[in-house]
Amino acid sequence: MSTKAIDRILVINSGSSSLKFMLFCMSSETMMAKGLVERIGTPNGNLAYQRDGEPKTEQTVHAENHGKALALACRLLVSPEHGVMQSLAEVDAIGHRVLHGGEAFSDPVVVTEDVKEAIKQCADLGPLHNPVNLEGIVACETVFANVPNVAVFDTAFHQTMPKHAYMYALPQKFYDEYHIRKYGFHGTSHKYVAQAAALYLGKPLDSLNLIICHLGNGSSIAALSGGRVF
Repeated sequence: MSTKAIDRILVINSGSSSLKFMLFCMSSETMMAKGLVERIGTPNGNLAYQRDGEPKTEQTVHAENHGKALALACRLLVSPEHGVMQSLAEVDAIGHRVLHGGEAFSDPVVVTEDVKEAIKQCADLGPLHNPVNLEGIVACETVFANVPNVAVFDTAFHQTMPKHAYMYALPQKFYDEYHIRKYGFHGTSHKYVAQAAALYLGKPLDSLNLIICHLGNGSSIAALSGGRVF
């Protein structure tokens, strides 16, 4: 049985009141378009949109929820005037940034009903993000029927931490009952920087000891031994 090549990938990052999106063409290794819907749920939301190599445009929008925000993004992506695709059917796969995967996920996974349930179960650990991350996934399943969705977890890269590193000096019941431990965040950023550092140094990642700093709206530091968080 033949397998269709994955060429157009839509990447979605559903925040607490925003939705970021980027469309990539893998065959040319280019970003075709990107955008951001902000202030979801308010009457004065903002939609910023930019095609590769062109100036950014902005407009005031009203997106009641993340599903409506996705609809606005999709409308631009296939717009005769501003779009980069003829049809949404050109999207081959969708990637979702998900904040918290708990101890359940150490790698990206294709979204299934079990995966969605696990994301929901981690909502106590990421109450501002996991519910809307899941909302973005469900919205994409509705709009892009039969297109695979892949969840990429911020916590996954850090799951190589040994127990003595991730456990707090607290009574055991806090871990057993409430799953309180160090999980690590910004894992997608830390993983990219680690791989980029290995490429820049011309050395295998598993031969490197690194300290990586993620500095932005949120900040974190990760220590790697042999290319793995420890």
